Amino acid sequence: MSSVDFLAQEKIWFDKLRYDEAERRFYERMNGSSHTTQDAGANTILQDIARARENIQKSLAGLKNTLCKSGSAGPFLNHQSRPNTNSSTGAADQGEIISRIKSLEQENQSLHKVVDDLRAALSKLECRVAVLEKTPAPSAPCTNGTTVQQKTSAPVKEDEDDDDDIDLFGSDEDEEAEKLKEQRLKEYAAKKAKKPAVIAKSSILLDVKPWDDETDLAKLEECVRSVQADGLLWGTSKLVPVGYGIKKLQIACVVEDDKVGTDLLEEEITKFEDYVQSVDVAAFNKI
Repeated sequence: MSSVDFLAQEKIWFDKLRYDEAERRFYERMNGSSHTTQDAGANTILQDIARARENIQKSLAGLKNTLCKSGSAGPFLNHQSRPNTNSSTGAADQGEIISRIKSLEQENQSLHKVVDDLRAALSKLECRVAVLEKTPAPSAPCTNGTTVQQKTSAPVKEDEDDDDDIDLFGSDEDEEAEKLKEQRLKEYAAKKAKKPAVIAKSSILLDVKPWDDETDLAKLEECVRSVQADGLLWGTSKLVPVGYGIKKLQIACVVEDDKVGTDLLEEEITKFEDYVQSVDVAAFNKI
């Protein structure tokens, strides 16, 4: 198949320019009006592409009209196999078509080049926009990269100067701070030592059972109260009936937990074997 037949049968999307323009406007609205100044160069390239496409469309339209006027491409291609009275006209048309094809090829090459330039420009713009979105805007505009490097290098120099001022081997100020810290620790320890410690105490209610109803309960209570120890304070007492005329002695006391325990009280009270049968803890509460 020759180039003329190929162009005659090829389907061309004549409305693609409008769709491309609509797509470009859509993405411009999505990106916002802040990037219009940055896309000025890209718009110029798009306009060049649009003009090139219009020229291609006009050339193809002229080619289509020429093919319609001549009837079809078959008689032109087979003019050597059969006689043709209009051979000079066909040769002229063939030369015109060939020249148009060459011009279309040149325009196609230039269009590819423009598209490549457009892609490179768009990639640069995208990179620049991404960098601007990630980094905060500077207080003063920077025209090139050298000024930015100079501004960022200044704080680094200040940090280096601060590092040089640090004394790694200590100084008099550090010694004074250590002395002050030790003094404050001593004062805190002395203050804490002077503060009275909280003494843990408990309230205990004991049930002291006699042997029988003939046991002298007054003597029993006297024996119980005779138990004395550091941290022990006896309280009130009462007689509680148990049964069959027998009563038990219920007596309260307050003890310091670190000095007196229930085991000690039971052991000391049960020593009075003539009066005491058993000792039980009825209640035990922390104070």
